Amino acid sequence: MDTIWLTGAEWLAVLRIGLGLWWLESWRHKDRKAWFERGTGITWASSIAAEHRWNAVRSGFRAAVAPHPRMMAYIVVYAELALGLGLITGFLTPIALVGGLLLNALYFTLMVHDVAEQGQNSMMALMSVVGLFGMSWQVWSLDSLFGLFL
Repeated sequence: MDTIWLTGAEWLAVLRIGLGLWWLESWRHKDRKAWFERGTGITWASSIAAEHRWNAVRSGFRAAVAPHPRMMAYIVVYAELALGLGLITGFLTPIALVGGLLLNALYFTLMVHDVAEQGQNSMMALMSVVGLFGMSWQVWSLDSLFGLFL
């Protein structure tokens, strides 16, 4: 493979780090006080799920998220932080990439009618797939430093 400036593995690391920065920004811009104390994020998601065109989304949200809004708020917020830090540092990268892909799939499914959200989540999911199958942890990562996932 011919590339300009960096090697192919280094470009994949750039993609991984960029995706990590995107997750970190998603975490950074959240009003955590509102999410944790007033439940705004889960309340907002609940209103979307309640009107969703797919019954599986409505019933799944009622069964899994609605009974535990505070815990789910913490899970969502800190999952985004963990994904961002894991991808930026390249620590447990394949796990972070699969986790991010699943979270993007959940977001995409919940927000299937919102064109802006579809674009963001589909692009982040695509970056996760490329990072995973391109083994983006080969350089500039703690995984490569520790000899993980060779």
